[in-house]
Amino acid sequence: MELITLNTDFITRYWVYFTTVLIEYSPRLISATIIFVVGWTVIKLIKKLIMRIMVKREMEPTLSKFLADILIWTLKILLFVTVISRLGVENSSFVAIIGAAGLAVGLSLQGSLSNFAGGVLIIMFKPFKVGDFIEAQGVMGTVKQIQIFVTQLSTVDNQVIFVPNGVLSNGTIINYTYATTRRADLTVAISYSSNIKRAKEIAMKVMEKHPMVLKDPAPIVLVKDLAESSIDLAVRPWAELPDFFEMRSDILEQIKNEFDANGITIPFPQRDIHIKQS
Repeated sequence: MELITLNTDFITRYWVYFTTVLIEYSPRLISATIIFVVGWTVIKLIKKLIMRIMVKREMEPTLSKFLADILIWTLKILLFVTVISRLGVENSSFVAIIGAAGLAVGLSLQGSLSNFAGGVLIIMFKPFKVGDFIEAQGVMGTVKQIQIFVTQLSTVDNQVIFVPNGVLSNGTIINYTYATTRRADLTVAISYSSNIKRAKEIAMKVMEKHPMVLKDPAPIVLVKDLAESSIDLAVRPWAELPDFFEMRSDILEQIKNEFDANGITIPFPQRDIHIKQS
């Protein structure tokens, strides 16, 4: 059996070198640790202070969280650079590495950067806020969250849609809840044999009696079009935003019932065909 001989001189020299480096480097390590612990604690306190100030000033939650996140991450990066520098890493080398990494990430994440810029624009200019009902990019829904890269919508049938902020900020946005009132643009067709004046009076009376229809702006009824098989009336009632959809449905139902009770017919689309025999 072969015995393994240990080189005690090598071990001794290695141990002396290790302890020497540890003794020389320990002040930097201890000071870097202290800086990290103190800096991290201060950053947490700053975050709480900033959020408290923003709440007192009644800033929008999305904007306040976004600004707080940017500030906190900036402070964390500065803390990281300070700790690395205290450990002996040259700032110039570190900055070069960060720059090269940033360029590579920027080239690979061009779409994400576009979404980030779109999120900043949405938060700054506020075309909508959380709780608004909007239509954009072919979808409609209530805004649940405005994140940095995407906006989360909830549709009326409880589906969740994530719309990238880049295309959202560059496209057309219809905000249905931006104003406190909304007008319903209804079209009611009557036959050519019906009395137009009587039909307008009935539609107007239905709107005037409905409790959700606003008096100001006043509702109106106009002749919209003389179509192929009907006379189209434009019925325009206004309502408070929370009452809009219920009011709209009620008005259509009540006009139909009143037309039936007063002998005013709503025609089906029809076309007369004349056959000429040769």
